[in-house]
Amino acid sequence: MKVSLSWLKEYIPIGFQPEELSDRLTMAGLEVDSVEPLYDYLDNVVVAKVLEVRQHPNADKLSCCKVDTGNGEPVQIVCGAPNVRENMFVPCALPGAVLPGDLKIKKSKLRGEVSQGMLCSSAELRLDSDASGIMDLDPAHPAGTPLEKAMGLDDTRLEIDLTPNRPDCLSLIGVAREIGAFSEPKAKVTLPDVTLPQERMGKESIHDWAKVRIEDPDLCPRYTAGMLFDVKVGPSPFWLRQKLESVGLTPINNVVDITNFVMLETGQPLHAFDYDNLARGEIIVKTAGSPGDAPIDFTTLDSKTHKLEPEMLMICDGERAVGLAGIMGGENSEISDDTTRVLIESAHFNHVSIRRTAKRTGIATDASHRFERGVDPEGTLFAMKRAVSLIALVCDSAVIARDIIDEYPARVEPVSLSLSTDALNVRLGIDLSCDAIADILESVDFKADKAGENLLKVAVPSFRVDVTRPEDLSEEVARLWGYNNIETSYPPVPARGKALSPVILTREKIRQAMNGFSFHEAINYNFVHQDSCDRLALSDADPRRRMEFILNPISDQMSVLRTSLVPGLLETMKKNNAQQTDTVRIFEMGKVFFATEPGQQPREVEMVAGLLTGNRRDPSWFSKKAPLDFYDMKGGVEALLKELSIQNVDYARIEDDACPYYEKGMGAVVKKGQQIAGFMGKIAPKVMKTYGLKQEAFVFDLQLSVLMEMMPEKIQASSLPKFPSISRDMTFIVDSGLEVGSVLGRMKEMAAREKLIEEIFLFDLFEGHPIAEGKKSLSFRVVYRSDTRTLTEKNIKKLHANMTRQIMDTFHADLPE
Repeated sequence: MKVSLSWLKEYIPIGFQPEELSDRLTMAGLEVDSVEPLYDYLDNVVVAKVLEVRQHPNADKLSCCKVDTGNGEPVQIVCGAPNVRENMFVPCALPGAVLPGDLKIKKSKLRGEVSQGMLCSSAELRLDSDASGIMDLDPAHPAGTPLEKAMGLDDTRLEIDLTPNRPDCLSLIGVAREIGAFSEPKAKVTLPDVTLPQERMGKESIHDWAKVRIEDPDLCPRYTAGMLFDVKVGPSPFWLRQKLESVGLTPINNVVDITNFVMLETGQPLHAFDYDNLARGEIIVKTAGSPGDAPIDFTTLDSKTHKLEPEMLMICDGERAVGLAGIMGGENSEISDDTTRVLIESAHFNHVSIRRTAKRTGIATDASHRFERGVDPEGTLFAMKRAVSLIALVCDSAVIARDIIDEYPARVEPVSLSLSTDALNVRLGIDLSCDAIADILESVDFKADKAGENLLKVAVPSFRVDVTRPEDLSEEVARLWGYNNIETSYPPVPARGKALSPVILTREKIRQAMNGFSFHEAINYNFVHQDSCDRLALSDADPRRRMEFILNPISDQMSVLRTSLVPGLLETMKKNNAQQTDTVRIFEMGKVFFATEPGQQPREVEMVAGLLTGNRRDPSWFSKKAPLDFYDMKGGVEALLKELSIQNVDYARIEDDACPYYEKGMGAVVKKGQQIAGFMGKIAPKVMKTYGLKQEAFVFDLQLSVLMEMMPEKIQASSLPKFPSISRDMTFIVDSGLEVGSVLGRMKEMAAREKLIEEIFLFDLFEGHPIAEGKKSLSFRVVYRSDTRTLTEKNIKKLHANMTRQIMDTFHADLPE
């Protein structure tokens, strides 16, 4: 919103300098983006008196003028204007002046004659479009008077960046009202007189010429209209052009310029129709069609044709559409040079309807900008009368039709709020009395009456469409009282710290552990492509198929919320491989989302997943290339669980289709008892192909909440052993299809009943000659230790032999020969 300081002063006295006014407006919530002097280019342009005019000796169309510029000795200026004459007062640009168009004035010679300045036309000074000759100024101001002072052109433009909730300040009167609230002493806005001049009233009534019918009062609660006859369309007077140009608008003609002037002044958009182009003099406010109808074509004032959907609100005459309500008029009823009868529209439209129509049609106008945010429903009649009276003023021959049309089928009820001053003071951290709060609100035209000891009954003015609840009144008091006057306070902070959530502590422990295992953390978007489940080859019944779709996705690559972390890790691997990084060790902690009932929030589950691919070590002279395999990943999972103090975890082969994206026979479920923490395995080649990956990848996917349930509540520590251990090995020949985990599990079951067994682990596995085909050798190491004495061979011989025999009987194992 651009406002002119001199224009504002017509409504309220302003005693602030532009910079101070800018600061005060900003602190009141109306942020000023720029402060721009409008006529600073008129520096070095003064009033001058032409003392003598003679013909240029070397040019027929030039004159040599002796000019008094108020600096002592007259100067000579060469001029080509046909209207220059002696004793004429004119604007003179002295050497050093820079005129619009970057025209720099300096002392020069024209056809051999010295010229020490330039006599200017109004067009050259950007004060008018008249370029036929130099300006003829009022002789009341002596030579040497700065032109700004002589013509009252000292003005400053402020550009205000308004928030969408302040449509009342999309007007000069609205901004003036704010200035009056923080002025000292406070001042009230002087509204312009909208009394229609009786001497310009005609004998005919508007009701004899025009009729208005509102078919959809929900979209158009109020429509007012006035009418003028014998209008002569032409250029606007200087004062009107000057005001519009001061806020960045280009003058068009006197009728259209008045509608723009009143819109800027009051915030109420207006539209002027050429009455002779309105069939039967009717105005019908209705939608473009009925639900299900095909869109219609409509050509607006800018000569562009738009497709209008049935629910869009139109202004129609007796036969056709003549305007897109609240946005732009139609080309078929615009004001032209031949217009003599004008119908002025001032209406109130539903802001949601206007916003939707403007967005769908792609039309953005000053009118739609205001209607979208909300316009004062009680200001329509005031603005219409103001426009009619001003058109009569600028068009000497115009005659005003008697009476007005004011259709108001859906009256907007005023808002009244109860405000607890105690609650307001607590909310803002201030201590204002009930009377002080009432004075602050009344400074911007709220009406506040006492309804109790600490209670105010506040009537909200109709132009403040943004104030609907007591909290809005608190904001009004805060900004008008002054944010700088509110003392800074801090909430009490207890000395004792609060323990972090177990989830946060577990996340951090996992993060530190995985970083220690040389894994890098990946952070992927929660959004994935909707075909991610297909690429993982998930069955139709898989729970991960229950995806939540995004209503307004950024792209088709991010159209659903992820139900697994695996697709993100595979995409990250692909990006790394594309950058020739073949060895990748990454993990991610994040939530996955499962759709629930329609209209309900998706169910969230936090997961921990990791991916391994590439080589164990970088190629070097001291080590051979060794690719990572399933057991590298299994070792990482085991190490992570150990860091979380989770014990007695089993790893069993996946026998069903729980994870079809793992290669058959290369996937394992991670569980403790009946609790399943997750899965791990080698990604199947067909899945790798869908992601465009060529090298093997190993992935684990664990559920954080299950891991936390498996973690012990307390960690028990034991003293360091005082006595040495004894280690004994046992080797068995078993069927090659037997899982090592089942043998090791059976041995640990036996160890749990024996206090002397400290640890059991596999240290060798061998297949091939001299082992028979279909067989394999498993070598285990058993560590024995006592807490009370040093063990001897005699103490463990029987126990070792018993364990060996039970394993042989249970798994039909043989001892090596």
